[in-house]
Amino acid sequence: MDCALFLDFDGTLVDIAPRPDAVTVEPGLVGDLQALRQRLNGALAIVSGRPIAQIDGFLAPAALDAAGLHGVELRRDGALSGGRPDDHPNLRRQVKRLRADAAPLAYVLIEDKGASVAVHWRLADAADAQRAEALVKDAAAALGSEYRLQLGKAVGEIVPARATKAVAIRAFMAEPPYAGRRAVFLGDDKTDEIAFASVMEDGGIAIRVGDGETAAARRLPDPASVRALLASWAAGGAIDPESLPPA
Repeated sequence: MDCALFLDFDGTLVDIAPRPDAVTVEPGLVGDLQALRQRLNGALAIVSGRPIAQIDGFLAPAALDAAGLHGVELRRDGALSGGRPDDHPNLRRQVKRLRADAAPLAYVLIEDKGASVAVHWRLADAADAQRAEALVKDAAAALGSEYRLQLGKAVGEIVPARATKAVAIRAFMAEPPYAGRRAVFLGDDKTDEIAFASVMEDGGIAIRVGDGETAAARRLPDPASVRALLASWAAGGAIDPESLPPA
């Protein structure tokens, strides 16, 4: 298949970890991504809620095309745009408030990404988790329509309203080497559902990783199965995402 491949990071390429900095990149993954990118003539990109700099740190020495912060940042063929913290003064004030309000909550993590902020409560007890979710909802409401709240797996993230993975994928698809190909997007979370619907609307293939209701047409059980699939494709196996199990 003449496809353009878009890959989420956490929960798709790597297993979810208790903290964002604790994920492990399996040996061989970076080499497989580089080989697959070459096979696709460059039409491969990481599409993540993380900053691109973090993605680069985990996938070094590769510096793949990427959309970071759910599309606030975009890098294609080495050219980076978007994501300056100074462009978001109102958000910066809410980050400061979130840090102060969450300080008494054990195991609640405020992840400041500059142009977005995520509140994680995976390790918190039920009461603190409920309070953390309320805090991020209040912060999002205070910011108004310029920002939106994305709720995921034990995380709430505030991002600029214009930024979605769907918009990022469409931006890639408008330019070489992506243009004229069929988009294939793999993701695992609620935050990927908008992009699933968009990719399928545009004639592409959406693949949900893990269980749960989804707009995607295909499904893989876990990141290990994603890595095995990518290794097969990188080694020259038939790239046929439509043969994957239905969602």
